[in-house]
Amino acid sequence: MGNIVVIGSVNMDMVCSVDKRPEKGETVLGNSFFTSPGGKGANQAISASKLGANVKMISCIGEDGLGEELIRNFRTNKVDYSLVSRNNHKSSGVAVITLCENDNSIVVVPGTNELVDIELIKKNEEEIKNADIVLLQLEIPLKTINYVVNFCFENRIKVLLNPAPAVKLNEDIIEKVTYLTPNEHEYKIVFDTNEGIEEVLKKYPNKLVITEGKNGARFYDGEEIKHVSCISVDVQDTTGAGDTFNGALAVAITEGKNLYTAVEYAVVVSGLSVTKLGAQSGMPYKEDVEKYLNNK
Repeated sequence: MGNIVVIGSVNMDMVCSVDKRPEKGETVLGNSFFTSPGGKGANQAISASKLGANVKMISCIGEDGLGEELIRNFRTNKVDYSLVSRNNHKSSGVAVITLCENDNSIVVVPGTNELVDIELIKKNEEEIKNADIVLLQLEIPLKTINYVVNFCFENRIKVLLNPAPAVKLNEDIIEKVTYLTPNEHEYKIVFDTNEGIEEVLKKYPNKLVITEGKNGARFYDGEEIKHVSCISVDVQDTTGAGDTFNGALAVAITEGKNLYTAVEYAVVVSGLSVTKLGAQSGMPYKEDVEKYLNNK
C-alpha cells in the first residue's frame, strides 16, 4: 500500500437539493437537506483511504462540535489524523452546497483551514519526507502551497496538485509539481489562457491531466493526446467527484501504474462515486471498484 500525505482543507458540508436555483432575492423550496463531512483535502484523503492507501492528513479544525464530528469521521474512514491541529479561536470550515440539475454549486467559508500555515508544515516535515506522494488542493493559503511544493521538489517527493478553487499559478510551481489536475474550466484560470484544452495539454506532457466531468479526462503523453472516457452510470450527486478522482489517481500512482492506467482507474472510481448522495459517503471502497472492473 502507498503512503500518501494529504495537506488541505477539512469542512462540514451542508447540502440542499432543489429543482431550481434561486435568482437574486428569490426564495425557493428545497427537496432535501443533510450534513456530511467534506473539504477537498479530507475528501481526497478519504477517497485514497477507501481504496486501501495509508493516508495521513495535515490540516486544522476548530475546537467545536463540528471539529469533533470531523475527527470521528477520520477515525471511521481509517485516515491518520494525528497531524491535524486544533484551534479554539476560529470555527471549523463549512461548505454550503446546492444540488440542482445533476450538478452542484458551492460556497466555502474557510474557518480554521486558513490556519494550515507554514509553521504547521515545518512541524511535520519528517512525516512528509516519508510520503510516496503528497496531495494538495487550493482551499488552504497559497503561501503554504508554495512552501510545500518547494520542500517536496527539494526532497524529490512526488506532488499531485489539484488547483481548486482555481487561481492563476506561477510557472515555478507548475514546473515543480509532478501532476496537475484542473478541470475543463479551471485550467483557463490556472494558466491564464483562452487556449483550447489540447493546446495547453501539449505544453505539459505527462504532468497536466484535465478532467471533463461526464466526458472523462485527457492528458498528453508526449506523442498524442490520450482521452479516457467516463463510465455510464445513473448520476445521483456529483459533489466530490473531482476529489474522488484525485484520491484515486494518487493511489494508482503509488501502486506503480503508468499515467494512462492511473487516469483510467481514477475515472472509474469517480464515476462510481456519483451514484450515491454525499461527497464521502458515495466514494467506493477498493472492493467495489474491483467488483466493477471484474464485471465489465
